[in-house]
Amino acid sequence: MYSDGASMTPPTLQAWGLTKSFGTGEVMTTALQDVNIELFPYQLALLMGPSGSGKSTLLAALSGLLRPDSGQVMALNQDLWAMTDKEREAFRLKNCGFIFQGYNLFPALTARQQLEMVLRWGQGASAREARLRADDILDLLGLTKKADLRPGQLSGGEKQRVAIGRALIKSPTLCFADEPTAALDWKHGEQVIELLRVAAHDNGATILVVGHDARLIPHVDRVLHLDDGVLVETSGKRRVPILNTPKAVVSGV
Repeated sequence: MYSDGASMTPPTLQAWGLTKSFGTGEVMTTALQDVNIELFPYQLALLMGPSGSGKSTLLAALSGLLRPDSGQVMALNQDLWAMTDKEREAFRLKNCGFIFQGYNLFPALTARQQLEMVLRWGQGASAREARLRADDILDLLGLTKKADLRPGQLSGGEKQRVAIGRALIKSPTLCFADEPTAALDWKHGEQVIELLRVAAHDNGATILVVGHDARLIPHVDRVLHLDDGVLVETSGKRRVPILNTPKAVVSGV
C-alpha cells in the first residue's frame, strides 16, 4: 500500500553523473549532462519538458537501452552498465516493462498473443494461465473484441493499448513508458495512467513516464520538469513521499 512508509524505502533506481552526446566536432549535441536522479517503489513519476530536451534519451539510459558516455545507473542494487549485454538483457526481461512510442508489436501475432508471449516465454506460465491473464488485461484496456486481431488490423490507439498491456501483464518492478498516452483519446489516456498508478501503488512498482499532457499531472506522485537544463520537481495531486531528490542537468536534444 502506498503510504508515508514509502519514504523510508530505499530507491529502486539511482543514477549519478549521466552524460550522453551525439555526433562529433561542430555537429556534436549534448543530450544529457551530469544527470543525477533517484526513483522509488510505490511511485508513479512523470517526466515532462519541451521537445528535444533529452527526455527519451534519459529514459533509455536509465532503463538499460542506451549506454551513456559516462555515469552510473544502479537498478535494484545492480550496476546496470557494468553488466554484460546478455546480463542486462536478462535483467530487463525479469524486472522491467517498456512502453514505446513506436509500439514495437510483432506483426504476425494477435493482440492476445502479444501479451501471452510475455508470460509464456518470460515467466514460464502455462498456456491456460497466460490466456486468462491476457484476457483480463485486454478487458481492462477495452480490447476484448480486438483480441484476435493483428497489429495491421488495429488503429494507432489500439496498438498503443496492446503495448501498454504487454508491459503491465508481468507486474514489472520497474516500468518505463515513453509517451504512453500520446496516441489515445483522453478517456483511454486517463484509463492507462490510472492502470500505471495502480501498478505502482498496489504492486510497489517504480514507474517513470515521459509525457507532455498536463492532464496527467493529477494522477501521478512526482512531476519532474526539464527546464533550461535543470530537472525541477513539483508535486502532483498526491503528496510526494520522497523529498530532496537530486537535481539533474539535461540539455540538448
